[in-house]
Amino acid sequence: MEDKLVEAIKNSVTSISKSTLEALQAARDKGSGSARVQLEAMLEAVEVSEKRKVPVCQDTGIPTFYVRVGKSFGYMSGLGELKDTLRNSVRRATEEVPLRPNTVHPITGKNRGDNTGRHIPYIEWSITDGDKIDIHYLPKGGGSENMSQLTMMTPGKGLTGVKEIILDRIATMEGKPCPPTVVGVGLGGGANIAMNLAKEALLRPVGERHEEDEISELEMEMNEKANELGIGPMGVGGKTSVLDIHIDYAHRHPASYPVGIIVQCWANRRARVTISSDGSVEVLQ
Repeated sequence: MEDKLVEAIKNSVTSISKSTLEALQAARDKGSGSARVQLEAMLEAVEVSEKRKVPVCQDTGIPTFYVRVGKSFGYMSGLGELKDTLRNSVRRATEEVPLRPNTVHPITGKNRGDNTGRHIPYIEWSITDGDKIDIHYLPKGGGSENMSQLTMMTPGKGLTGVKEIILDRIATMEGKPCPPTVVGVGLGGGANIAMNLAKEALLRPVGERHEEDEISELEMEMNEKANELGIGPMGVGGKTSVLDIHIDYAHRHPASYPVGIIVQCWANRRARVTISSDGSVEVLQ
């Protein structure tokens, strides 16, 4: 199990998902000038990293796991050990891949050197339908994370206000998060819920729409309008500023309308490990 997790972590930082790769290739094919040059450099970096099995970016992120446990999974008694297994897999990957040590104490500035620390790796647990465990790994880089934003919008602004917040944030980020980006948006709930939804939305493959038509249509509209901003790859201008925008929501208090935004850089790194009830383990991306 631990070996599979180390493999997944390595895959997440040394390769990119098929949906992300295809989106970058499509953007390159319709790009020109400086925008095309930037996209070609990104695709070349992916090719080199996959060939040499080295990270596609030197910032290998803060380790974050989303653990979705199927309620019919047959080995619930073993879940108590999973937290330690996840932590150990990060330590091993830091040395074996290697990963850049990124976990720093916020007061003392001390770096433990193994990408672990208080609440790190961060683990988000949830119970789902089914009989499997899905472990999603999200290595979150600092440049894109610094672009995160929470807006406690006046509820009366409604959907028009939501659209303005999303587009304004993408416009003001410019090239800082290494676009073309994938943008996660969380609506409603409370402040923490909106931000959690925004980050978890990043786990969706590029091009995969929300299951509800109203949200799916909003995603497509925002994606189109964001690309009309002309920010382009790495902020040099062009037709592709975002690869996709993923939106999720929670019902909210009548007096509150949180809008959370969290961004992934162009590499959109992630990996997944699936544990079946028969004990088999599969690494996916």
